[in-house]
Amino acid sequence: MTRFEFILVTAATLMVAFALGWAAHWLITRFTRVSQDDLGELDRMAQALHDAEETRDNAIAWIEQRESEFAEYKAQADAELRAAMDGLREARQESGYLQAQLEERDRQNG
Repeated sequence: MTRFEFILVTAATLMVAFALGWAAHWLITRFTRVSQDDLGELDRMAQALHDAEETRDNAIAWIEQRESEFAEYKAQADAELRAAMDGLREARQESGYLQAQLEERDRQNG
């Protein structure tokens, strides 16, 4: 094989490879082309997803605000309960003390 024949065979091989690559590319783009209807549907889906995410974010913010309010309310109720229990404990102690004094006085008078 002479140098000229080698160059011709290499050039022909490269041309065939280029033609096959171009044909494959054309076929792939032809079968995978996205229509305008599909693009419109994708845009609608993207907008719906965006709206859903915004609604979700608003719902999460609302829930967090309610949880904060309820935690505040619970803390206040717990503080009031502790104060009431302390008052009840003091009242029971005072009642016990007064009852003991009455019993002591009854024994002395009795």
